[in-house]
Amino acid sequence: MDAAARERLFGVSHAFDNPVTTSVTIAVVGALVVVPMIIWLLARLGRVGDAHRKELFTRFYSWLVITPLILVPILAGAAWTILGIGVLSLFCYREYARATGLFREKAISLMIVLGILLQTFTAFDNWYHFFVALTPLTIGAIMSVAILRDEPEGYIQRVALGVLGFALFGTCFGHLAHFANDANYRPYLLLIFLSVELNDVFAYVSGKTLGRRKLAPKTSPNKTLGGALGALVLTTLLVVGVGHYVFRGTAMDSASHLVVMGIIVSTVGQMGDLMLSSIKRDLGVKDMGVTIPGHGGLLDRFDSIILVAPAMYHYINYFEGIGNGQAMHILTGG
Repeated sequence: MDAAARERLFGVSHAFDNPVTTSVTIAVVGALVVVPMIIWLLARLGRVGDAHRKELFTRFYSWLVITPLILVPILAGAAWTILGIGVLSLFCYREYARATGLFREKAISLMIVLGILLQTFTAFDNWYHFFVALTPLTIGAIMSVAILRDEPEGYIQRVALGVLGFALFGTCFGHLAHFANDANYRPYLLLIFLSVELNDVFAYVSGKTLGRRKLAPKTSPNKTLGGALGALVLTTLLVVGVGHYVFRGTAMDSASHLVVMGIIVSTVGQMGDLMLSSIKRDLGVKDMGVTIPGHGGLLDRFDSIILVAPAMYHYINYFEGIGNGQAMHILTGG
């Protein structure tokens, strides 16, 4: 492991070298200070009822915990970022497995957990070729171990649930971890998390003010076409504004690339939200868990980023490259 890789993985001395990292961190901390004041003011003005005020404060208290859990590992070093994403993947799979009943399929779940652990290892080792190979290999393992029970009835359902689970929490989340192999991973990840989370906020606010026509009433009754379009415009503007400083001096720092990235984050993020809503409607559950008060489970909070992670990774990697000049096979050598 060379000095550059060691610094990227474990070093904190250069955490704020990029001004975007500093600005986003200050903005997020400032928002956590201002939000309760806004809620209190709205309550004093009678714009928010007691029940709604309590719900908003419950969500705010949850964000007081969620925000450091996202921000601190990114600032602390790539190793902690990769580890955090790996743990998030495992817990999200746990919620999915319990909701779908897949946890009863011990052999399939073992293959998925092993696949997620190996995906996490590939990110730490910066071994992208093995990361790519793990998806078909793990799918093959899931299909194989599902035969061992010698129960053809339900085989397709068991395998399909297992493959979907690994695709979402192994492959898709794994792309998020591989961002950490770039020297500028901090501003990249902060841009993604910030834009994805605010995309949800923009959709909610736009839907309340402009929404009339339902977007997908059977899937998510509260989402409107006006909310989706409002989020698309506002999120794209956010990505263009912040992305200019993230990608300054690179091939990605152009209006066309930044606009496309904004569209990707907004549309794919909303698709991720609707995807989880479809799963929940199919299962007949309101939330995937109760881990986060006011939000439901971890999946209910991080559903939008699942599909955004690979879409953004491949877009940036194709035009700019991710991990250029960084040591590969840090642990395995070669």
